[in-house]
Amino acid sequence: MRAFLPVLLIPVLASCATLMPTKAGEASEVITAELARGDGSRAGVATISRRGDGLFLSLSAEAPAEGTFGMHLHAVGTCQGPDFTSAGPHWNPEMKQHGLDNPMGAHHGDLPNVTAGADRKITLEFKLPDFAISGPAGLLDADGGALVIHEKADDYKTDPSGNSGKRIICGVFKSGNGS
Repeated sequence: MRAFLPVLLIPVLASCATLMPTKAGEASEVITAELARGDGSRAGVATISRRGDGLFLSLSAEAPAEGTFGMHLHAVGTCQGPDFTSAGPHWNPEMKQHGLDNPMGAHHGDLPNVTAGADRKITLEFKLPDFAISGPAGLLDADGGALVIHEKADDYKTDPSGNSGKRIICGVFKSGNGS
């Protein structure tokens, strides 16, 4: 019987590995959004991942030009070009006003502006406030969620959109398992 005990413990120990807490750099939950321009061409990728030290948005994209652009999480997981109005309003499950500098805000859809240099590349790693990715009040609720980049910088205070202009890039977040 003792000879079989180690063989029986291996599957048990292997299954326990998935219950261990993640280290700061390891993601325990990941959702991605393939970003596209209004004409349907690829613009980059955005990822939200939960790690041991919080929830992070990572972005790698190409802007249409050099400049600063507003960026928000939107309430509906649909990106129909060319104007992306199908993504609905900013994601705001707590019904706050818009703007990182608004004393009545900020809501979960508020994100920092992103800047593209002469090479038009945008990269960002931003720690998000702790919110639910899934569930009734989560970003991936019944109608999903999207990331939208706007044509102008967000002023961080004007409700409802920070005077950030037209929607020029959009991506629908999908969970790692395809839902």
